[in-house]
Amino acid sequence: MQRNTHLLIFIVILAIVAIWVDLPTNPGIHIDFAGIKISRDIKVHEGLDLQGGLQVILQAKESEDTPANAETMAAAKGIVENRVNALGVSEPLIQLQGSNRIIVELPGIKDPAQAIQTFGRTGLLEFIDAGSTFLPDGTIVTTTLGGPASLATGEETLPLAPTTPLTPTVAPTLAPTSAPTPTLAVTPTTELTATAAATTTVPVTTTATLTPTLPPPTIYRTVITGRLLKTADVSFDETGKPQIHFSLQKVGNEPQDDGPKLFGDFTSQNVGKFLAIVLDKRVISCPTIQSPITDGEGRITGKFTLQEAKNMVIVLKYGALPVPLEVVENRTVGPTLGQDSVRKSVVAGAIGLLIVMAFMLIYYRLPGFLADVALLLYAAMVFALFKLIPVTLTLPGIAGFILSIGMAIDANILIFERMKEELRWGKTLGAAIEAGFARAWTSIRDSNFSTMITCAILFWFGMNFGASIIRGFALTLFIGVAVSMFTAITVTRTFLRAIVNTEYAKSRWAFGLPPEKVEEV
Repeated sequence: MQRNTHLLIFIVILAIVAIWVDLPTNPGIHIDFAGIKISRDIKVHEGLDLQGGLQVILQAKESEDTPANAETMAAAKGIVENRVNALGVSEPLIQLQGSNRIIVELPGIKDPAQAIQTFGRTGLLEFIDAGSTFLPDGTIVTTTLGGPASLATGEETLPLAPTTPLTPTVAPTLAPTSAPTPTLAVTPTTELTATAAATTTVPVTTTATLTPTLPPPTIYRTVITGRLLKTADVSFDETGKPQIHFSLQKVGNEPQDDGPKLFGDFTSQNVGKFLAIVLDKRVISCPTIQSPITDGEGRITGKFTLQEAKNMVIVLKYGALPVPLEVVENRTVGPTLGQDSVRKSVVAGAIGLLIVMAFMLIYYRLPGFLADVALLLYAAMVFALFKLIPVTLTLPGIAGFILSIGMAIDANILIFERMKEELRWGKTLGAAIEAGFARAWTSIRDSNFSTMITCAILFWFGMNFGASIIRGFALTLFIGVAVSMFTAITVTRTFLRAIVNTEYAKSRWAFGLPPEKVEEV
């Protein structure tokens, strides 16, 4: 009896804590005492389909130099994850899909285009020797590390060679020998026409077609790359415009691994010339080297906003992607749709809970009422765990939670049916309770463990094949089934033991049996 009292006290405390955690205005846990600081916000973490946001599928652009194998894709996923975390998005989801795709889900993102630009770009930083040529911001260049494919399609306009006078040869039979030799001044057009002047009345026309060819692009020498970058931070110049302050580092013992020395040697030898700063083959700044820079530090200035500078710093800090990624699919979910889904899900869950509770109360009467109380505690505990772990709630996750409510009552039904059989056989209420739980336990254990194993398989499938929807469903159902075993076996049995010697427990009708007296314990 004393053990049951202790369990009752524990259950009451557990209920109070769960209700406190479930409060929508929960202040969180903030402790600062004796040098111990704990700060933890307790809130509901909503997924993409509930609060709105962005889902992007990135696919590797494979080539002989950059194959999309397991190693490069894992490294790319890590870099994308670091960039996304630096954006400050709460509860992002980044996972591999297949052998060459990465799924990125960003709940609550406000600027999808800017986000994609930040985590999806390759992020290859180069400092190139522009010599005496000033390269305007946005110019696409080819460096000693390669060039973009867009140059082959003529995206960059290159000037034609200067025009020169041409003298075509005219057949002698078309004009007498005294005829003057016709001359032609070429204008910058693709079709050229020369007219021969003669004393005869027969005009002679010679037409030539020239096909302009683009000269090969200038290849600029890459002095150093972003792998030698140590830090990058946003600062402001004297006019208040954003700029990026960076510092270089030594990453190895080879000469090409010493960033400060390479930078110092180059700037010392090229004072007065241009050093272009290129990100993903596009010029972002082309400053003039005013003096040697031997400390390995510098500033990047350009025509970018503060937010663009912050995003650029994120890209630079976490390095270049080992394989280029392209967006093959992106989907934006509006917050209005998410709020409507939440409302409908809450209504569906409440209706399901009320129907189950009404059935238990009508059919099982007093034990059903105690099971309803345990079910309310179950719902409070599961929701509290969702907030504490935390679990990102999605629509499939809510569906898993609602399903677990029905499964939570299954154990009580098995127990109560066994209890009714024991009471019919003439056992006392106390003996019937213990026998009912003992005989129903194996069935409850096997069915719940089977469900939990299935949930684990579904969760693994969602983790390895990019099916985040399945993962959310499996996780919430697993937690729900685990908690339901505690509420059915411990909470409900503790409640039943507490009423054994009360007046309410002496009526067989209260236990769904014909109205005869139940033998006292």
